Amino acid sequence: MKIRECREQDLELLETCKPSPGRTRRHAIRFDRQQRGLSTYLTAWVDGLPAGTGEILWSGCAAPEVHQIYSRCPELNGLDVWPAERQSQGIGTAVIRAAEARTYDRGYHQIGLGVTDDNPRAAALYLRLGYQETGCLYLDRYYYLDDHGHRHDVADPARFLVKQLQARQLEPGNPPPPAL
Repeated sequence: MKIRECREQDLELLETCKPSPGRTRRHAIRFDRQQRGLSTYLTAWVDGLPAGTGEILWSGCAAPEVHQIYSRCPELNGLDVWPAERQSQGIGTAVIRAAEARTYDRGYHQIGLGVTDDNPRAAALYLRLGYQETGCLYLDRYYYLDDHGHRHDVADPARFLVKQLQARQLEPGNPPPPAL
């Protein structure tokens, strides 16, 4: 497995392997933010195919309830692993670890992420990886364009988790973080 920043030439294959809903073109939107310096869009590759993504939003979570309290905390957003058979194989964890390393290397000492109420499996993973409950509840708002170009707004109940980051230390027997 290899974790690296998304490249423009990856977009078509990303859309083929993990299509955005309708006409939304989520991968292109995230890549555009990366090109403008607003984020880093990480992609996980297994056997030459994309198998996961995660985007570090350098300005933090857009939800006002979160941003007011954690305005200087980058957010890991859009974490996804596919197909379903690839889940629980360490891909999501590798993307999270790569995001944490990038965030720390940029001078930040914490990173946050949101988890929706209907995703207890993801919440369990984040807590196992050292993310802490903040008590900050919000609605994760996003939209998608259906096949006819009509916009659909979504608001999922979520909670914000934060992890304090420390310098990476390599100990004997522990492999280095995945290549970026």
